[in-house]
Amino acid sequence: MADVGSVDVELLLIQWLQARLGSGVVVRDELDNNLLDELPTVQVQRLPGGDDDGFRLDRALVDIDVYAATKGDATELAAEIRGLLLTDLPGSETGGAVVGRVRTEAAPGVRPYENTGLRRIGATYSLYSHPVS
Repeated sequence: MADVGSVDVELLLIQWLQARLGSGVVVRDELDNNLLDELPTVQVQRLPGGDDDGFRLDRALVDIDVYAATKGDATELAAEIRGLLLTDLPGSETGGAVVGRVRTEAAPGVRPYENTGLRRIGATYSLYSHPVS
């Protein structure tokens, strides 16, 4: 049996979101110098924190930032992602894990970014998962 915390939540979400958002959106864990040429981009990062049941169930805190050319585009994509996470992901088996529950910890909102050529909307979610048995 896999240990608690053995699910790579970032990889799971990157692959899951990329499959749903399509090739017109870049989904990744780290940004690079080509960001302006790769809009829209969705960045997925697991945050320090969360908890577990000491056995199998892991609660990961995950930040999801959307970078787009306009605030409207970023807001629309962030809302689409939120809808997908809250309605389609719970109860699914993906990336070697079972996702039990997804909860919004901080709803999508404007997050400052130094580059004025793009806009950033971010949200924080908790994701309950365990390895597939």
